[in-house]
Amino acid sequence: MKNIAYPQEIEELIDRFRQLPGIGRRGAERMIQSLLKQPVQEQISLGRLIASLPEKVTKCPHCGALASCGNLCAVCADDSRDASQICVVENMPQLFAVEASRKFNGVYVVLGGKLDPLASENGENLNLKNLFERAASPAAKEVILALGGDVEARATAAYLAEQLEKYPVKVTRPAQGLPAGANLSFADAATIAAAFEGRK
Repeated sequence: MKNIAYPQEIEELIDRFRQLPGIGRRGAERMIQSLLKQPVQEQISLGRLIASLPEKVTKCPHCGALASCGNLCAVCADDSRDASQICVVENMPQLFAVEASRKFNGVYVVLGGKLDPLASENGENLNLKNLFERAASPAAKEVILALGGDVEARATAAYLAEQLEKYPVKVTRPAQGLPAGANLSFADAATIAAAFEGRK
């Protein structure tokens, strides 16, 4: 007796969905079943949106955050932001978490990752060019390394603090309120607010 399987096209979709964080085979199957129940035009529209991402979404040339192609991100385009404070985050969820605290009105640099201390990395995979350009700006006074508390984040913060000694800026890290090993993306706004107020 043959094993029953989805059509190859569905299996390929399941494999693609499983590559996304937090999605297992069962979750991928449920998502695809839900998509198949939607009207054909909705399926086509979703496909077009995904297909257009590479040409319509890019990184902000000033900070590395996601932005519409050819444009600055919302923060860099805002003239009311305080360019003297630069907050370094690993990714967009961390940027959104800091913004939700409403305790920071400076600018950002999104690194796009963190160092693996066991791989002897030198940061070439990170968005360091924008960070150092902003740190060298006459307007810059403080760089806040808001990178969370796991091993890789601490190693990245230590590496950046050392590199930033060459620049005339104060280097701080959010202190109170963020437990060791915590991911900044999952902290609530009040916790982040406390951490920013108690940075050192």
